[in-house]
Amino acid sequence: MKRLFVDLEKCDSCPECVIKCSYIYHFENAGITSLREFVTFALVCRRCQDSPCVNSCYRKALKKDANGMVKRSSFLCTSCKTCSIACPFGVILPDFLTFLVSKCDLCIGRDNISCIGSCPYNAISLENIEGESVEEGIYIVSDYLAVRSKNKWLFDDRVLYKKK
Repeated sequence: MKRLFVDLEKCDSCPECVIKCSYIYHFENAGITSLREFVTFALVCRRCQDSPCVNSCYRKALKKDANGMVKRSSFLCTSCKTCSIACPFGVILPDFLTFLVSKCDLCIGRDNISCIGSCPYNAISLENIEGESVEEGIYIVSDYLAVRSKNKWLFDDRVLYKKK
């Protein structure tokens, strides 16, 4: 199955994101930023029992779902970054917490996927990925999204969100 594939090793080492988004409502390239936020919360968040990031948010913009995954409400978030400071593992990166948020729709049903061609480091591609490969660090996040990360220990006991 063809999935949007994000290589986090390349993406995280990039000095500045220059990826262009073809969706007209993604202001200042927030589409890729929201996609990286989703992947980080889905795969890298350690799901702390006491949730210091959630507890630090005075606007109550962060919540844990039934599976322990942190979700951010862009309507409540003021980008104060207290959750980033409170995270004991440094998972919530300050550049994810933009005030204006446009969710990435993974270009489902569209032919023009400009983020793929605009990344000079080839961190984003459209790949035929059928399953996960722990040896290669490839993990399926959803029906339309897969990621690569060498940090295998980060993916233990994760909960993946897939279309039912």
